[in-house]
Amino acid sequence: MTTPPDGLLFDVAAPPTPVERLLLLADQYVQHNDMLDRLLRASPQSEPDTHVASAQRLAFATNTAIKAITDERLFASHELSDAVSRLQQLAFLSDASTEHRLPTARMLTALAPEATMGCADSLASEIRRRRWSTTDAPVHQLDPTQRTALWEIACGNVVATSSLGRQYVHYRDARVLIGTLRSLEAKDLVERVPHSAPSAYVGGPLQDRLRLTSAGTTALASTICLPPAARSPLAATPPPSATSAQTAARSR
Repeated sequence: MTTPPDGLLFDVAAPPTPVERLLLLADQYVQHNDMLDRLLRASPQSEPDTHVASAQRLAFATNTAIKAITDERLFASHELSDAVSRLQQLAFLSDASTEHRLPTARMLTALAPEATMGCADSLASEIRRRRWSTTDAPVHQLDPTQRTALWEIACGNVVATSSLGRQYVHYRDARVLIGTLRSLEAKDLVERVPHSAPSAYVGGPLQDRLRLTSAGTTALASTICLPPAARSPLAATPPPSATSAQTAARSR
């Protein structure tokens, strides 16, 4: 019998923290919604139950995230209770979407990514209040512009396109510049998934979805969990409101 190298059996990645788990869940909802958008614009239309398996996985993942939060045994503040209730609603809506055709199914999960990120912020706030003295320093130091970009990407608000040799970034709420994305990509915090996001208009080309990498998820989660004063001199600004008007695309 061959003896494995020292440490090989124990070189297992740590499970995600509850906050990281919510960021990963938001990404799953973004991918799910992108898939539904592509199916809705496909010609001919796909089978009406194509989305069912994905929605069932989302409902399961959301309930798993709820259990992870419950296992933390945090004080049940109003904010935390509201966050858990919102996640329970998302699990219900995901499960309910399996019984509907694509247009209705897409509507039921439309706000899920940002709702999940809001829950992550509420959970991180509760953790800060209860365990602030043991919070580790973030893996990556982020300035306010980078943190905002990571937040918007996690919410599914950022895509990229190319035209005539130029690259463009399209954002919905807070301004995200192409230079910021390149900086985050260079740090392996962000990645592009080519042709995975729906087109900007019917008949148009698919866009590139911007997503957090594993390192980006850890970096954003650890920053959220820090007290505002410890993030950076200007990082006390709260996440942008989901009700902001859609902004125009910016090129480099």
